[in-house]
Amino acid sequence: MMSYDSIFKKIFRQVICICMVLIVTGPILITLFASLKTKTDMAQVSPLLLPSLDRITLGNYKSVLHNKAIVTGFINTGIILVISLIFNVLLGTITAFVIERFQFKFKKIIVGLFFLGMLIPTFVTEIARFKIITSLHLYNTLGAPIIIYIAGDLMQLYIYRQFISRISVSIDESAILDGCSYFTLFGKIIFPLLAPATATVCIIKSIAIINDMYIPYLYMPKNKLRTITTFLMNYANAQQGSWEQLAAGIVLVMIPTIGLYIFFQKYILAGVVSGAVKE
Repeated sequence: MMSYDSIFKKIFRQVICICMVLIVTGPILITLFASLKTKTDMAQVSPLLLPSLDRITLGNYKSVLHNKAIVTGFINTGIILVISLIFNVLLGTITAFVIERFQFKFKKIIVGLFFLGMLIPTFVTEIARFKIITSLHLYNTLGAPIIIYIAGDLMQLYIYRQFISRISVSIDESAILDGCSYFTLFGKIIFPLLAPATATVCIIKSIAIINDMYIPYLYMPKNKLRTITTFLMNYANAQQGSWEQLAAGIVLVMIPTIGLYIFFQKYILAGVVSGAVKE
């Protein structure tokens, strides 16, 4: 039989978990409920409750979707996301492969500089980064956030290095003896074996890019270059007092991120843990 101490600890853990779930999901549910209410219900019904079934409305979503800026936001976000992910994966895998499989001068210094870039807060280098973007004539173009997302976050390098270090060097040696070049070795053997790491990188990067508002707002102020986050910020300014429509806009913007996490959460955990453990 379980002792009273064990029962108390088990109940305490359950209560803590439930509280954490409520803290995380509470704001999301309140926003979802608000998006289904009319202006009258927003004032009369508790934020924690839905209105009666006959008063639930989808009119707020229709109003948001009639705004052409949200379509522009989704298109721009999609373009930035796809191009950034392609280059992050290509450059990340190639760089990690070279670092893990080859010995060359100043290797430790180069690796140290890569990780130094990860440790320095981005706002410290913001002035220099802004000057680089303007000198490349990328300001107010989709190229500005793409370049920053590719070069400004080296998390993928760490993940790919951990995975490649777990791939036996004997595979490389066997392929070279069979006449494979290093390009063939990487393209046909190493890269396919990095599929779990690539899934992890794509998911984490996608969530970060979709949720980012700072970089698009700073580097792409044009209305036609809005992303879904900058659209939401401008929409919030235009909908002051219309909380139900703003809530509908927030829910629409949340859908891609929530969808990615729900369908691919196992890859995030499995990929990070698998890459961090050596056998």
